[in-house]
Amino acid sequence: MQKLQNGHIGNQPEKPESNSISTGRGLLALSPIAVFLSLYLSVSIVNNDFYKMPLSVAFIVASMWAIFLVKGKKMAERVEIFSLGAANANVLYMIWIFIMAGAFSALARSIGSVDATVDLTLAMLPRQFLLPGLFVTACFISMSIGTSVGTIVALTPFAVQLAPQLGLDTAFVTSIVLGGSFFGDNLSFISDTTIAATRTQRVAMSDKFKMNLRIVLPAAIVVMAIYIIYGFNLEGAGGVATAARPSSWWLIVPYIVVIATAIAGVNVMLVLTLGIVACIVLAYATGAVGGFIEQSAIMAEGIKAMSDLIIVTLLAAGLLAVIKYNGGIAFLISRLTKRISGTRGARATIAMLVAVVNLCTANNTIAIITVGDIARSISDKYDLNPRRVASILDTGSCIVQCVIPYGAQTLLAAGLANVSPVAFVRYHYYAAALAVMVMVSIMVKKSAKT
Repeated sequence: MQKLQNGHIGNQPEKPESNSISTGRGLLALSPIAVFLSLYLSVSIVNNDFYKMPLSVAFIVASMWAIFLVKGKKMAERVEIFSLGAANANVLYMIWIFIMAGAFSALARSIGSVDATVDLTLAMLPRQFLLPGLFVTACFISMSIGTSVGTIVALTPFAVQLAPQLGLDTAFVTSIVLGGSFFGDNLSFISDTTIAATRTQRVAMSDKFKMNLRIVLPAAIVVMAIYIIYGFNLEGAGGVATAARPSSWWLIVPYIVVIATAIAGVNVMLVLTLGIVACIVLAYATGAVGGFIEQSAIMAEGIKAMSDLIIVTLLAAGLLAVIKYNGGIAFLISRLTKRISGTRGARATIAMLVAVVNLCTANNTIAIITVGDIARSISDKYDLNPRRVASILDTGSCIVQCVIPYGAQTLLAAGLANVSPVAFVRYHYYAAALAVMVMVSIMVKKSAKT
């Protein structure tokens, strides 16, 4: 989490002058994103398969172009700019989470914890309520712990095992966890995005929460209805899918440890460490897995399974750092704020600003921090409700963070589910409903006091 100082967060970027970056220079600075998207989309369309083109290769090509665009620097210095972006503390921390999550997931699966959890859930809930139940659980956990990452770590392995039991696409069931995790990330009082949005707009968290709830609650209700409809259309929806094995129920202890410690606010690294320890204890107790060497080999395989998303994370972070260095982010901000007309236009501009910057940084908290001061200036000039501005900032960034295939949360969920990060795109019901509600919030004209 960025440090909060005097109402600001971390090192605030200076406001760019509206004419400090030429259109040609700005577009050139942003061109690596166009290269990435063009390469990925063209290969996918030609092959009629959006999972064919590896994200890592597309990012390598775009990164090479971005490095080439850096002017006045030797090649070693250009690569250093890229490397410093990839070596950002937040990025490396996320990679540590990927490593620990891979080890925990593999070990829990090997001792039968995932199967036992699915069996117990199927025994307790009618099939038609499993999908909405999973969504509500993800919403509750993410609200409690204030982070989407911890929720994804806790629930994705369960979603992966549940999908074949229900005859559903793994990406679809995992996307339910992904959507629910952003519900809490957007609302929680201890979420980085909430802290960033409220501090930059200088509003109370409780006021932002009440305003934000008007946006997210209708979206969540609509999505719940969709999942209930899905549930009633499942084959044999009225009954229980399978009989749980009572003797194996105690194998869910690692997941109880993970969920309980996460809800208690324990750091996610410690959460995963405790989960791994619980798995090792059960492995020895049940004899399901051999000694330390075999357990280590299983954890190593889980870590290897995360290698692709670790590489993509590093490449994306480095690429975006070079784009920022070349002035791409400053150009976007200056151009998007150049022509604002009326209160609706001002709110729409703020939403577009945070969305586009999030698209370029792949980090919703950093996106809010980057445009926070500018959003407050726009808010003051057009007499906007700062509570609604804070809500738009937070919600808009969470929508983009949820849908981009190179976001940390999507990469983590994809790694744990062993699916392509783009497999979730067609299942982002919550993000779509949230986008509609943000547009409604932008269009509804109310006074600054309401």
